Amino acid sequence: MVESRDLGTSPDEVQFRFRDDEPVDHGTVTVDSCCDQTNATAVRIEPGDDARLLLPFLDRLALVEVNFPAFTDGRGYSAARILREAGYTGELRAVGDVLIDQLSHMRRCGFDSFAPDKRLDEGDAARAFATWDNVYQRAADTRRTIADKRHEA
Repeated sequence: MVESRDLGTSPDEVQFRFRDDEPVDHGTVTVDSCCDQTNATAVRIEPGDDARLLLPFLDRLALVEVNFPAFTDGRGYSAARILREAGYTGELRAVGDVLIDQLSHMRRCGFDSFAPDKRLDEGDAARAFATWDNVYQRAADTRRTIADKRHEA
């Protein structure tokens, strides 16, 4: 089980952060602006933005925020997975209408920090992050699947 001390430390509105590097301390730009600027290091993906447009710039991006304006909008999961599978290693932050029951799935897609609109209960979050010790599918979190564990030597 995840202990509350393992939820990370957070600056400003970021409630949970699972990284050891320094948080980005400046604002984000839109995807379109990021593509037009050579000095942008933080970008915010809105629903409808194509995360693939960022692929040529991944080496300079320290932070990608993915906005979830409504918990029913799952496009941000795809954006996260696209970026992680393309090799993005910077901070990937879920912002907006982030709910307890989404946390485990968001971590599996590659999110490593969370800035929910409404503060989440830390105990509930710890339980959510610890949900499902065993997984069936490969994902951005690189956890070993049940099949992998079954066939290890």
